[in-house]
Amino acid sequence: MPLERSKVGRLNYQHLYYFWIVAKHGSITRASERLRLSQPTISSQLSAFEKSIGSQLFDKDGRRLTLTEAGRQVFSYAEQIFRLGEELSASLDDRDAANRLRLNVGVVNSLPKLVVYQLVKPAFGLDEPIRMMCYEDKRERLLAELALHGIDLVLSDAPASSASGSRVYNHLIRQSTISVFGSKATAARHRRNFPLSLHNAPFLLPTTNIEIRRSLDEWFEDRKIRPEIVAEVEDSALLKTFAEDGMGLVVAPTIVRETIERQYSLEFVGEISDVVEQFYAITTQRKVRSTAIAAILAMQGGLADAPEPDDTIIVVAQPDAI
Repeated sequence: MPLERSKVGRLNYQHLYYFWIVAKHGSITRASERLRLSQPTISSQLSAFEKSIGSQLFDKDGRRLTLTEAGRQVFSYAEQIFRLGEELSASLDDRDAANRLRLNVGVVNSLPKLVVYQLVKPAFGLDEPIRMMCYEDKRERLLAELALHGIDLVLSDAPASSASGSRVYNHLIRQSTISVFGSKATAARHRRNFPLSLHNAPFLLPTTNIEIRRSLDEWFEDRKIRPEIVAEVEDSALLKTFAEDGMGLVVAPTIVRETIERQYSLEFVGEISDVVEQFYAITTQRKVRSTAIAAILAMQGGLADAPEPDDTIIVVAQPDAI
């Protein structure tokens, strides 16, 4: 259950740190080895922390500890707190940090990773050396971090939508049709008479919460194509791994066709030109000052069919509202 504000006083960050380590390692035994403390010491510290916040944080699953709903909530915040602490330490310890341009990028977890590389690549072509930190999460969480300036920009397969809170700007930087790929044998069976050949074809599709899945379902429906859905997977890399083993066909942005064919040994079946996937950079500034972000946004200028960036002010929710 969510933490009740009235029960929580000033946090003991030492207790929070012990909880974070236990949660990451899944057991007090492993945490004690990591922290070089005795198991009774850690157990007593956890008990004191649970008492101070008024919630049980772990359930026992055999020898392993699993997080309760409250535990997951606390762990989410602890991840952010101690991740920033580790970044601060690394920044202070790294002698080269002062000579490098730092860029913190949030990547929406539904965005294909092969596309992410294409989107950030221009930043590495600058004369000024860059140090990039990439964080993957849900769009809402990343937008909250962006509003707090915890990250510099968000890469997403959909623009930020209106809510309430801080202003952000959507910049359309790339777009691509999607194509169908399969293993050598699977592709050979369905390449002829494309796209009608996709009817009853085995497909490995993104889950329904992924932006491109909705467009793809509409395309199938309009053409009376009924694919045989073998699996629905959120992770695009895992989908391609399944396809490489011959389990079915997959779709991916056409702009990464060569990389997919080389990296996953998949073969091109056909292009679905009516379905276009769009990729956005979301920032807190309309006219960015960072040369690294400017290099990423300038990518849209190289696409003849790309519209101008959408500089409309979008208001996103503050962290407490998400």
